Amino acid sequence: MRSAEVVVCGAGIAGIAAAHELATRHGVRDVVLVDDQPPLTVTSDKSTECYRDWWPQPAMAALMGRSIARLEELAAETGNAFAMNRNGYAYLSGTAAGAAALAAGAEATAALGAGPLRIHRGEPGDPPWPETPWERLDPGLRGADLTLEPSLVRGRFPFIAPDARALLHARRCGWVSAQQLGMVLLERAQAAGARLLRGRITGIARDAQGVTAVQVAGGEVERITTRTLVLAPGPELPAMSQLAGLDLPVFCELHAKVMFDDALGVVPRHLPLVIWNDPVTLEWSGEERRELAADPALAFLLGELPPAVHFRPEGGEGSRKLLLLWAFDVAPVPPLQPPSFPPWLAEVVVRGVARMVPAFGVYLERMRRPFVDGGYYTKVPDNRVLVGGSAVPGLWLLAALSGYGIMAAMGAAELLADHLRGAAPAWAPDLAPERFADAGYRERLLAGAAGAGQL
Repeated sequence: MRSAEVVVCGAGIAGIAAAHELATRHGVRDVVLVDDQPPLTVTSDKSTECYRDWWPQPAMAALMGRSIARLEELAAETGNAFAMNRNGYAYLSGTAAGAAALAAGAEATAALGAGPLRIHRGEPGDPPWPETPWERLDPGLRGADLTLEPSLVRGRFPFIAPDARALLHARRCGWVSAQQLGMVLLERAQAAGARLLRGRITGIARDAQGVTAVQVAGGEVERITTRTLVLAPGPELPAMSQLAGLDLPVFCELHAKVMFDDALGVVPRHLPLVIWNDPVTLEWSGEERRELAADPALAFLLGELPPAVHFRPEGGEGSRKLLLLWAFDVAPVPPLQPPSFPPWLAEVVVRGVARMVPAFGVYLERMRRPFVDGGYYTKVPDNRVLVGGSAVPGLWLLAALSGYGIMAAMGAAELLADHLRGAAPAWAPDLAPERFADAGYRERLLAGAAGAGQL
């Protein structure tokens, strides 16, 4: 038997960030991380590795603003050991309705504190458009640059489809090396006294006051006594919630990323994350259409597919790699390990990118076999985090980080620590697990009126 002041279930980026926060900033000397897998190997190393200070809900905007500030501080302290950049996110639309929605959403998001919205109309009085190289941008640059002039869109990104008519470039955004970030946090946590134990939590003991211990299988110890248990289990959240007796509407989606070799240099290297914000209908030959129509499992590929096909450069100078992503099929699935992907997925994603970047179509005939990887987005219906206490005293959650775990982890860990010391900010209830105890809130989610959906 072993004891711990705090036990953290899960050694992904969320659990490691929690251990780091408690051990290095709050003086908790006895934090134990428990996981039956090596750190950062289940989903944290399968992520897009991006971050953005551009969120449409007040609580998520507050959380992410704080989390990115913490990332920036850590980058400065470590000589940018995890390669944080400020390349930004570029959203594009090719329809009048999409352009109007992009503009309206940008105004609303900027008003939540993401920074000023700079409008570019192609006129002499326009504000200057911040130029490359990206790494030399003013580190204080925030907000976004918006143009609804097609000629300006093409001027910024001449490789984009000619029907593109709107471009929004959010600035306090970019990506990091998730693996390096996680290792920096883990090493600092361990230096402050946190311990990492191999094993799987299989039971949670409690008494009238709450949590008393956890049972551990396959590890160095079989039982750890504690009064504070933090669940940060990534895609194991549905199973751990059931184990803890929590009533949470948790589910998982499988998301793939395609590592692609842009051997022909179709797109330049110094780019933001580029996102096509419109639904996509793929181009198929007559024969391909007949084959797809004959297969009930694939016929959906003939119709309109969801928006947000996107890509970004990957690797340092001299690399031709691109990371391609498109969540066109996100039905809830059980989180099986290791995840598997259909053999046709990479081609569909490349076709989606070709809708946005027509020259990419050359790879449909000359494509090297890309590498497909990915992991699970663990979510609740409003797609916000679960950070805070539960119905079981002493049982806390830092979970449901969906597709934004890398960017949210440090802010979510700070919020958890605030809860533990009774000093959570005013917006914390909007992200706390207890919101799902409200039957009315659940009903509004089912009706689509409470901010549900992919952010």
